Amino acid sequence: MSTKNETRVTEFILLGFGNLHSFNIIFFMFFLIIFLFTVMGNFLIILLVSVTAQLQTPMYYFLSHLSFSDLVISMNTLPNILGAILLRGIRMTYLGCITQLYFFCGTTVTECFLLPVMSYDRYLAICNPLRYSSIMDLKCQICLSVWPWVLGLTLNFTVVLPISNFNFCHDNIIDHVFCDLFPLQKLSCSDTSFVELEVFLFSLPMFIVPCGFIVGTYVYIFLAIVRIPTNAGKLKAFSTCSSHLIVVGTFYGTLTAKYMVPSKGHTLLMNKIVSLLHTVFTPLFNPIIYSLRNQDIKMALKKLSG
Repeated sequence: MSTKNETRVTEFILLGFGNLHSFNIIFFMFFLIIFLFTVMGNFLIILLVSVTAQLQTPMYYFLSHLSFSDLVISMNTLPNILGAILLRGIRMTYLGCITQLYFFCGTTVTECFLLPVMSYDRYLAICNPLRYSSIMDLKCQICLSVWPWVLGLTLNFTVVLPISNFNFCHDNIIDHVFCDLFPLQKLSCSDTSFVELEVFLFSLPMFIVPCGFIVGTYVYIFLAIVRIPTNAGKLKAFSTCSSHLIVVGTFYGTLTAKYMVPSKGHTLLMNKIVSLLHTVFTPLFNPIIYSLRNQDIKMALKKLSG
């Protein structure tokens, strides 16, 4: 659908994966199952942390925030992906598209700051166990969990607001799986250089600083683990960190492939696959990783199921 220069776009058409021919039902069922498992898995972690006294500790409190963030990402993007697959493309209002972009960017930035908070919690528990309870009190927990959300939902205004004022005067067809940053920039006929520079300047510190902090804390953690005299103690300390390290690697790995690696050589299909890794599979992997590798969650789940 084309639009004239003087006509403001009121809706976008998301193509998703385009024409999957007779495979659209298979793909729809595949992503529907992923969506259901993602919602149930993350909701179950939030529920277990809320009702199980054994899990009402800072580590699981921060984990519940990570699960809630994954829930928001999944519920913000996957219904559109499902609709685009089933209907071979869906229409989204202009406001709906910008809103989807805002919550996607907001939750992504939130997780960028929430993962270092979780690493700091592990650092205190292993490297400074005698003062852990006094430092990581309820006030500190609330502060450390609120600030990632505040930063995530406010910093992305600086990017989303300029994009909301873009002119889309050529067409309104987005060949992507959801309203993402780069497809909207590519579609716009406005000068996007300011937003591109802004995204670059903001993304570097939001990526490098949290990653550097996580690396720094785990250097101290590993040095502390090495000094533990018993193998059982070393194994227990490492097991509390391994799940978080896997989640960090998955999150920042997909984020690097999506935003930090130059995308000029990527095909449209490759861009869609990378986006799916970040928005669909990462929120699914997180509850699986924590539930399979964490004995406390397994025990809480057994108690809850009777």
